[in-house]
Amino acid sequence: MRKIKIAQIGTSTNSHGNFVFNSLKKQSDVFEIVGFAFPENEREKYPERMADFEGYTELTVDEILNNPEIEAVLVETEEKYLTKYANIAEEKGKHIHMEKPGGTSLADFEKLIETVKKNGTVFHTGYMYRYNPFVIELMDRIEKGELGEIISVEAQMNCAHSKALRSWLGGDKGGSLFFLGCHLIDLIFRIQGTPEKIIPLSKPADVDGVCAEDFGMAIMEYKHGISFAKVNSNEVGGFDRRQLVVSGTKKTVELKPLEIFAGESQFTTKTEYKTPDNWGDRGETSDSPIHDRYDPMMHSFAEMVCGKKQNPYTPDYELELYKTILKCCGVE
Repeated sequence: MRKIKIAQIGTSTNSHGNFVFNSLKKQSDVFEIVGFAFPENEREKYPERMADFEGYTELTVDEILNNPEIEAVLVETEEKYLTKYANIAEEKGKHIHMEKPGGTSLADFEKLIETVKKNGTVFHTGYMYRYNPFVIELMDRIEKGELGEIISVEAQMNCAHSKALRSWLGGDKGGSLFFLGCHLIDLIFRIQGTPEKIIPLSKPADVDGVCAEDFGMAIMEYKHGISFAKVNSNEVGGFDRRQLVVSGTKKTVELKPLEIFAGESQFTTKTEYKTPDNWGDRGETSDSPIHDRYDPMMHSFAEMVCGKKQNPYTPDYELELYKTILKCCGVE
């Protein structure tokens, strides 16, 4: 596979920007990093994020977009600026990897998808669980019917976030559900599609003066049952209890913890239940290989840019997912 000349626009305290940039550095046989840009005063706002970029060329956004040799761009700004920079990069015909969930404006997201479809470029988003080995395996088994008819999906992604981070979440409607829960909604949407009905429930826990919506749940109604995504940014030990539970008429599969850290990498524990009406069934448990979620994400993006594989998540899929996320956050 040929080398791809690539550049990054943005990073922030709360994005995956540093992680994906470090992944590019590790995959130097695939990527040639031309440079990076820090718009919106990011260098001043996020000094703790600068070290990973040392030794690489700092450019302006215009220098990146007007360089015809740069064919791919990572857009990793704060959420509120994502579609702004993705749109101007797409107007220059660049292949784009964009941080999730994609800004806060449906109109801007719709414009982006329209331009992507017109240009025929790669549009790739940073939903990290898509590259979890057990999630990939589970999606394949669901599609093959091994779990039977899917009745419900339960997805939780909890943390004990700092007061500063929870305050920052107040900038977006839906708060934690928008910022973190989008990963969970992506999984439910992939398994079950567009819900027949959505009940959004987000509110401030209001335990220490933080008024952001740092507790959120979205209840989704489907033909055969009810699914939900839940995020609590005040849950002590919540990271170790992140989970995805898929219940079908033949089997139930539980991923818990869903990506716990082992150093700088992650692993997931899977428990599979196969025996109906057996109260003593504790299931069969196994651990995934230790992996770095960002390396397969970036390598997959490279394969798409080089035409080695098709993106299974089409622009229309991403748009419908984004609309579903907004509804789950109470944004109509």
